[in-house]
Amino acid sequence: MRTVFTAINAKFIHSSLALRCIKKYCAEFDVYIDIAEFTINSSEEFIVSEIYKMKPDILGFSCYIWNIEMIINIASVVKKVLPSIKIIFGGPEVSYEFRYLFEENPGIVDVIVIGEGEKTVLEVISCFNDKIEELSEIDGIAFFNGNDVVVTKKRKPLELDEIPFVYDDFSMEELKNKIIYYEASRGCPYKCQYCLSSVENEVRFLSKERVFSDLGFFIEKKVRQVKFVDRTFNCNKKFAVDIWNFLIENDNGFTNFHFEVSADIIDSDILSILKKARKQLFQLEIGVQSTNFDTLSAIQRKTNISRIFENVRTIKAFKNIHQHLDLIAGLPFEDYDSFGKSFDDVCSVYPEQLQLGFLKLLRGSGLRENAEAYGIVYNEKAPYEILFNDKVSFDEMITLKFIAEMVEIYYNSGKCVNTIKFIVGYFERPFLFFEKLALYWVGNKYHEVSHNKMRLYTIMYEFCALYVRDIDKLKDVIKFDMFLNDNIKNFPYWLERNDFEGTKAFARAFFDKQENIIKYVPHLAGFTSKQIARMCHIEKFSYNIFEIVENDFLQFQKKDCFILFDYYGKNDLLGNSLYYCVGGK
Repeated sequence: MRTVFTAINAKFIHSSLALRCIKKYCAEFDVYIDIAEFTINSSEEFIVSEIYKMKPDILGFSCYIWNIEMIINIASVVKKVLPSIKIIFGGPEVSYEFRYLFEENPGIVDVIVIGEGEKTVLEVISCFNDKIEELSEIDGIAFFNGNDVVVTKKRKPLELDEIPFVYDDFSMEELKNKIIYYEASRGCPYKCQYCLSSVENEVRFLSKERVFSDLGFFIEKKVRQVKFVDRTFNCNKKFAVDIWNFLIENDNGFTNFHFEVSADIIDSDILSILKKARKQLFQLEIGVQSTNFDTLSAIQRKTNISRIFENVRTIKAFKNIHQHLDLIAGLPFEDYDSFGKSFDDVCSVYPEQLQLGFLKLLRGSGLRENAEAYGIVYNEKAPYEILFNDKVSFDEMITLKFIAEMVEIYYNSGKCVNTIKFIVGYFERPFLFFEKLALYWVGNKYHEVSHNKMRLYTIMYEFCALYVRDIDKLKDVIKFDMFLNDNIKNFPYWLERNDFEGTKAFARAFFDKQENIIKYVPHLAGFTSKQIARMCHIEKFSYNIFEIVENDFLQFQKKDCFILFDYYGKNDLLGNSLYYCVGGK
């Protein structure tokens, strides 16, 4: 029987590790699975037609909050055009609450896989191929027997080393433009009530020998990025330290490794190791979620907030590791003002990314079970996002949505990081700046249309000009951000060129001198001066912008400054150009 498993990913660059693990595990037992991957931007009609062309006898879907609605619709159509097909659902979205799928969508799904899927799927497929007599003999599934929903006993977890490594030369080519996901452990020791990982009671690890072998493959193939999906990578200090040391010692100078860590359990030993890493070898994702102690207690998140920020600042000072900090709006006991304080606390360390997310009431999570106690009202359809609670109104939640949009457009994109650091000084708190910017954005209906890069900078300038007296300072800072991100040719109406002809003459003379090329951009030494002038840009500023930026805007000095922007030497942490002060008075 032909078996096809389908992943509907959130983005094109994503790939399904879960289905690849199942495919590889089943292959060890002479069961072959084809994988068909789509995105949520694909039309349901297109996905149905592609599945139909493959004519599977068994069809599996990997179910998450972002795709479950599409999957139900697609599965119902597939059942009509391929009436004899057997359909399997698995994944976190169907592992904790699943009876509604049989009750509300009768006849669509034949089997639901509960929890870990590798061995369970193998046995289900074997059953459909008449190698196992009854579904009821298979642990870890639910199915409808014609009268009632049957739930079999819980599946005993696998030893992780039993699951083969899922990547090879063929898959590396297939996933060339996508993120490579890797799993060194399953489970989480923490009990955060918004998260499904809290349901599991143990953490299982691959053997270190297996992990080193797997990572050695990525290093040899010079994969661009490997993203560990471990829920708390450093929950076992020795395991994490051994892996980090291995990656530092075997660094190929190219591959980046992303980890989700608990920052408050990072100690001096770990800091000394992280400090040694090559710039951009590691990325750390750190869930802060809230700095309100009542909130943290309610969601059973045991964490040392002051230690988190202490370690984030220390790591930031190393200037070699990209840090991504998360907040969740809508948690219990956190009203609008309290969330603003949590936002300020995170913003104070200026991480490379600040993710402002909104509470999702996941099926099976503790907060979903206790939603009424906290006055949480949420959308009944996936992804079950909060609408409001007893502390934050729907109006306030809408404002927070627009604040999140401003953070994405101007901060996380890197477009205006320095402008934001500058302008925040004119507001009492960072949150108030983003709040005012969001209200300005909506008040001018900017949310109703799309904007090109120059228009985004103009909107930021026009907003900031309402609060800054010294407009020349503001113009210099925004101009710096503009050139930091793009080798722009056309200036907006509000930004005059400062001594344009003089700057051109300075740039020509600079690029004609080989010693300047060797000193600042040696990687371009093989190009002509005209070619280098196109690859780089020199711009004149009225203030000593280099020292101002490097010293976090503590002191402005009126002093001409020529900055070289190198667009072929990207900043590994931020993704924008490298820059150097190459002259001034």
